[in-house]
Amino acid sequence: MEAALDAGLAAQARQTIVLSVPSIVCGNCIRSVENTLRALRGVEAARANLTTKRVSVVVDPSFSSAIDLTAALEHAGFPAAPLIENAETEQAARVSELLPRLGVAGFAAGNIMMLSVAVWSGEASDMDSSLMDLFHWLSALIALPAVAYAGQPFFKSALAALRSRRLNMDVPISLGVLLVTGMSLFQTMRSSEQIYFDASTSLLFFLLIGRVLDERMRTKARGAAENLLGLRATNATLVAPDQTTKLVLASTLEPGMVIAVAAGERIAGDGQVISGQSDIDESLISGETRPRAVSIGDSVYAGTINCGGTLRVCITAAEENTLLGEIGRMMLNAEQSRGRYVRLADRASQIYAPAVHVLGLLTFIAWMAAGAPWDQSLTHAIAVLIITCPCALALAVPAVQVAAMSRLFSKGVIVKAPDGLERLAEVDCVVFDKTGTLTTGELRLEMSDGVDKAALSRAGSIAGVSKHPFAQALVKAARAEGMPTRAVESVEEVPGSGLLTTSMGFEEKVGSAAWAGVKDQNASIWYAAEGKPAVGFNFVDELRKDAAACVSELRHAGYRVSLLSGDRSAAVAQTAAACGIEDWTAEVRPDQKLQAIEALKARGCKTLMVGDGLNDAPALAAGHASLSPASAIDIAQTTADAVFQGDVLQPVIEALSVAKAARRLALQNFAIAILYNSIFVPLAMAGYVTPLIAALAMSGSSIMVTVNALRLRSKALRLPNVGASA
Repeated sequence: MEAALDAGLAAQARQTIVLSVPSIVCGNCIRSVENTLRALRGVEAARANLTTKRVSVVVDPSFSSAIDLTAALEHAGFPAAPLIENAETEQAARVSELLPRLGVAGFAAGNIMMLSVAVWSGEASDMDSSLMDLFHWLSALIALPAVAYAGQPFFKSALAALRSRRLNMDVPISLGVLLVTGMSLFQTMRSSEQIYFDASTSLLFFLLIGRVLDERMRTKARGAAENLLGLRATNATLVAPDQTTKLVLASTLEPGMVIAVAAGERIAGDGQVISGQSDIDESLISGETRPRAVSIGDSVYAGTINCGGTLRVCITAAEENTLLGEIGRMMLNAEQSRGRYVRLADRASQIYAPAVHVLGLLTFIAWMAAGAPWDQSLTHAIAVLIITCPCALALAVPAVQVAAMSRLFSKGVIVKAPDGLERLAEVDCVVFDKTGTLTTGELRLEMSDGVDKAALSRAGSIAGVSKHPFAQALVKAARAEGMPTRAVESVEEVPGSGLLTTSMGFEEKVGSAAWAGVKDQNASIWYAAEGKPAVGFNFVDELRKDAAACVSELRHAGYRVSLLSGDRSAAVAQTAAACGIEDWTAEVRPDQKLQAIEALKARGCKTLMVGDGLNDAPALAAGHASLSPASAIDIAQTTADAVFQGDVLQPVIEALSVAKAARRLALQNFAIAILYNSIFVPLAMAGYVTPLIAALAMSGSSIMVTVNALRLRSKALRLPNVGASA
């Protein structure tokens, strides 16, 4: 028992720290960063992300802190810092550093190119050799300081890598730039014609263009998790016990504090309304664009907007403990995770960097052995060094993954599992739970035969003291009908029966038919007042409005659709018929749901389990993939691969569609990277590619795979047939 308690406390002590590591530039960087952090005491997991240039670290804070993590990365050659709240500032700082260097490289390349054109023209005319030397020296005077300044981002990164005894993509870039510049300076001293100052500066110019565009592309591809930070309220109006108010930082709020929220303000924390009535825009949380009416006793969430009157809210959770913070953590975890395709790309990138230098050396040796001059051989080797940098390969999958996560989040789906998208793309069978999944899980008063509103008002007032689902539904129905519900004193709750109160000598009961003294079993709950006929209220679990359409679309695409529910046969049959599901089973226990999923797996089906209850958790874990609505209990959300928001099932269709499209785009990006290398590496080794063309090709391939991935964010998708990729 004590060991289990200690383990539980240790689990609670774990902390996730997200660090910004701008110097991550390739797959080798990812491996070095992760290995450096995993070697620290107390670090349980570390996942680096090339697209976001961040690393997520799960750590026991009693052993290691953010300071220890950043110090270790600094020693390994990766300057890092805890993630700042304004993510745009982080990106703007990197772009603002690159832009002046880009300008200098462009200015130098343009001027040197003009001098080079004069020299090339002079070779066809009678230009004096001394004038040619002068132009070469002028080119050197422009190129040397320009290369020293504009190349610093590459040189610093390469130097840090070499100091840490590792390789990254900036090592061959730096080596190529320095070699071509040094060779040109040496040839200028010898009055030779093999001078390439224009190539070295143009090379840096195009590389910097690619890096700036790449930085902007990364920002667009970055997931919605970081955008949640901008949806937090920074300030809150704190209401003191003496009813005075003052403006405080939202970060200082604690549970139990009371805040005032004016119309148009964002709510600074999760809480419960204790005063006032209003409409709340919860589109961020629920995906529902229609504002929700709230009054005393209703829950509200951080980041949502008060659209109506002033509210007073008692804080129940603040900052990282809010629902908004939890969504952000789930999103960040999904974006930082790496599935099978990403791990494949990482492994390829790890062996790629050493291979680059080997190919460059072999190219130089081969051309020298073939009798080519050393400067020509070196030029071909430089082109190989530049063109074989694995940028496109390293970006192939992460860019798709983040674009997919961002799109799904905007549609109300949060993917939590590292390989959740990959497994969703393989699904061919969908199994639904009923209550809370195909249905809303909320009891609605059936109004078909009319309702005694006076009885509803009184019953709702009495039921306000109970947490029973039917009692809460009765209170909600009374309020929905505009009936006043006032607090009733001396209400006794009899477990298994109902509520009893005595007012002015008269007994009033709210509860089951037997408790109310009636034989009619057609109503869900009854109100009986002494001397008056009992009034029954029937509640139904309402079907999600697009449940039938969702099932129809799945079946049309070739998916096998089933319904497993622990509810009564009559209720399950009614729901199955309304949704068009032929394969259904009722009164199923949790172990039987698990057996049903295992049986489907044994038949070769790859099942998507969609459920929300405690009884669904084993089946959610056993399914090939799993989805859970945001209204689900915590254990179901924890078990599921993804959580969807809102009161419709369309996110299930969206998740499957995006997953298949993401797989197709990831494979396309792999093909682009492989095709690029298959074409340009042999050409470079054969001497057909200059360093300038190599720079253009390398930058172009990186931009190409990122742009291809970004198409997923706005591409019109439909649910493809089972077995199709898009």
